[in-house]
Amino acid sequence: MPTSRLEQMPSLAARLRAIINRDGPISFHDWMQVALYDEREGYYCRSDRARWGCGGDYRTAPERSPLFARTFANYFMKSYFDLGAPSRWSIVEVGAGAGDFARGVLLSLQANYPNIFAATHYVIDEVSPDALAQARVKLAEFGDRVEFRRLAEITESFPQAIIFANELIDAFPVHRVIGRNGNLRELRVSLSDSDEFIWVDEDLDARVAEYCTRVQLELAEGQSTEVNLTAEDFVSRAAALLDRGLLITVDYGAERDELLAAPHRFNGTLRSFRQHLMIDDVLANPGQQDLTATIDWTQIMAAGERSGLEILRFEPLDHFLSSEGLLAALSEMVTTNHDPVEAVRLTASAREMIMPDGMASSFQVLVQRKCE
Repeated sequence: MPTSRLEQMPSLAARLRAIINRDGPISFHDWMQVALYDEREGYYCRSDRARWGCGGDYRTAPERSPLFARTFANYFMKSYFDLGAPSRWSIVEVGAGAGDFARGVLLSLQANYPNIFAATHYVIDEVSPDALAQARVKLAEFGDRVEFRRLAEITESFPQAIIFANELIDAFPVHRVIGRNGNLRELRVSLSDSDEFIWVDEDLDARVAEYCTRVQLELAEGQSTEVNLTAEDFVSRAAALLDRGLLITVDYGAERDELLAAPHRFNGTLRSFRQHLMIDDVLANPGQQDLTATIDWTQIMAAGERSGLEILRFEPLDHFLSSEGLLAALSEMVTTNHDPVEAVRLTASAREMIMPDGMASSFQVLVQRKCE
């Protein structure tokens, strides 16, 4: 079926069905890529749907709190001096959303570290046109200090920089692999006789097979797991752009042995959310629900090592934020803020970020460093 006809079809589901009817079963990676990032109806690219917060589908680590940005700005300040206090450096935020974190960091640097602010060039990489439009408005006051570019389009390297990604990798499209009769097979998406999306297993894609051989992946009969090759591409790309600096990744994950051994993860970690409820059928309603998979930190660290990155820090997010001065930032912000409602919000967000049962306790921070 010609591409132009596909583009004219009324729904994302109809277009995915047409692709499968034309080409046969497709990898879940390709199906998830379309479901999340289709320019017209992909979940993260739609302008007609609230994704975050009470009225949306999920809550995340409280990155929209100014405390989150303020605490990371303090860490960025220390990193700036570790890099030799250059006259110009870059902060590159990949998956920057609507610009809340970037705005918080820049405001904090401007108010507390004006010399660092003067040296800072902030790059925003965001795939969603709607979020990108919001970021342009929120960051307009910083003028040409902020640049909007996709990481894949950057050709020059950064002499000194931080590349920052918060809850990015868990939304990358993944392949699915399952154990069958002592072998590994790839779960692909096909159509039933009634035209519903279903799983079928076929031979592994060549690159998936290479990964499984490289990590010596073994699965029990019927056990499935995700293979996030896009994550390795991202780490490799980020490392290639850094002459000297840090790759900071914030996300929820576990190391590979834990992911494969946990009984509750026998069927992998792929899941779907809509209106704060977990949806059992991840293939239902493409473009209408979030899709996510827990990241394999063993894979991310190994990808960094192959690309010349060394591990500087790896710890739970709540520990990181506490050690980087979140409580001191909270005290200062509450003292200087004369709005009691905002003070309550700041205190509540701090609780989410540092209490043992808060949301941040489920996230981790990996800091990888590249030296000249």
